[in-house]
Amino acid sequence: MALYADKPWLKSYKVGAFKLKTTIDYPQKPLFSILDETAEKFPGKDAYYYLGNRMRYRKLKQQVDSLANALMNLGIKKRDKVVVFLPTCPQFMISDFAVLKTGAALVPSSPLLKAPELIRQARESGAETIICLDMYLDLVNSVKDKSGLKNIIVTSAKDYSPAESEEIKEIKGTYSLRKLISDHEPKAPEVEINPTEDLAVLAFTGGSTGIPKGVMITHFQRLASILQGLPWMMAPLPAYRGRASILLPIPIFHAYGHYLMQSGIYWGLKVFLVPDPRDTEMIAQLMNEYRPFLICMVPTQILNLAQSGIEIKRMPVMIVSAAAPLPTEIARKIEEKIKMPISEGYGLTECISHINISAFSKVTRFATSTTPGIGIPVPDTEVKLVDPETEKEVPFGDVGELWLRGPQAMKGYWPESGSGLEEGGWLRTGDLCKMDENGYFIVVDRIKDMINISGMKVYSIEIDDLLFKHPAVAGAVTIGIPDPKRPGSERIKAFVRLKDDYKGKIEPQEIIDYCRERLAAYAVPKYIEFRDNLPLTVTEKLFKRALREEEIQKMKGNILAV
Repeated sequence: MALYADKPWLKSYKVGAFKLKTTIDYPQKPLFSILDETAEKFPGKDAYYYLGNRMRYRKLKQQVDSLANALMNLGIKKRDKVVVFLPTCPQFMISDFAVLKTGAALVPSSPLLKAPELIRQARESGAETIICLDMYLDLVNSVKDKSGLKNIIVTSAKDYSPAESEEIKEIKGTYSLRKLISDHEPKAPEVEINPTEDLAVLAFTGGSTGIPKGVMITHFQRLASILQGLPWMMAPLPAYRGRASILLPIPIFHAYGHYLMQSGIYWGLKVFLVPDPRDTEMIAQLMNEYRPFLICMVPTQILNLAQSGIEIKRMPVMIVSAAAPLPTEIARKIEEKIKMPISEGYGLTECISHINISAFSKVTRFATSTTPGIGIPVPDTEVKLVDPETEKEVPFGDVGELWLRGPQAMKGYWPESGSGLEEGGWLRTGDLCKMDENGYFIVVDRIKDMINISGMKVYSIEIDDLLFKHPAVAGAVTIGIPDPKRPGSERIKAFVRLKDDYKGKIEPQEIIDYCRERLAAYAVPKYIEFRDNLPLTVTEKLFKRALREEEIQKMKGNILAV
């Protein structure tokens, strides 16, 4: 009997005629060394492009070293935590590596957090320093006494942009980021880092699925995940290093964007920073003007680009979708528009684990077709699919929960090493997947999003995928809601955003009938609700939990009314 331990995906470790490594050497060095090495190798290359401004790697390193020196003088030391409360901007990049050079760990936090969430992250991490935009200063000051924060470092949204003022504005009770940099020599402190033990990142996750947990990522683990991505897949084509660019419309305070930004630095790429992930026009404009080598998005952004009506004249070499399953209809629409295949990646805040290299193989003309799904496990990663209830491996081709382990997997949930990992170091992802004979994986659903209809399993992603194929549907999301007549069972409800041409011209029953012709009777949505907008998370993912909670509250209200 074939086992997942046999790693059947290894036979797919190739880009055309080029075989990819089945294992990688992982150096024992601090994460910040990737910037130092890139700045030494490509000092005159652009590190980023932001609203028309650029900065070369040489200067980026100088700015980082000056800020690291300043942070040390503020008393920040090894094992401290620093909250970076910034949107996508150069200040985030500079702060990221400066914090690492003090030996402290970065706590990347969404600037959309409300006061209770910010207090919780600061208190749980023990952070005493926060770096934020001046426009968030009232919020930060309001939580300062409750959170344990002492040092507030501020920067302006205009800093490092074409609108930057020569005069540095100082605000009482705070430190100016630009002044700290200008007042200190570019001489970073010398701190001894134990890469396998010392934290580089403490990222809180789970806000959209429950109480946020702090994910501990060491210097070694993050560097391992970087090496398992682009450097591994692109090994047959090394000429791109130091010469290409990456368009990054994903917020870099999010795990996906943060990882990609650091990967771009490692590879010496020019990182195009997009401050607003919803700015489809800016994304298209940068694609047309600069033709980046790589653009990384989430499915909602890809859909917006496909439906925008904006002509894409200069195609990127490669588009990667991640953070949520990519409906096949969305992929088809954008591929028709740009004449390029889309690859998918898969990862969690806890680690990166899969990448689909078949699309890249087709782009390079090493393959004639692409394989759907999230692709194959990256090197040195063990993966198995298990029955969530029995925890026994399921046969190849069956659906099971994805478990994985590897050098990139987290150290644990804060503050206990190993917390959140099963015996043997296995990480349960909460995602239901299946694997084909070539070792390619497809995400079927989140366990929490799977719908139970009187014991029958219905995968919400499959219904979403079908709804996207309806000519009237511009967007769709499916959830399960409790069935008041059958305790323990659920009913299916789909929320649909119609295309403008169909608004007022189609009834919910027509969508239900469409599903009835194509789905098993128990999988047909019982309710269809048309909405002009669907709730999105900060990274533009469809927010199923918000809809589910809204429906449950409605049901409770109806019961109370009766």
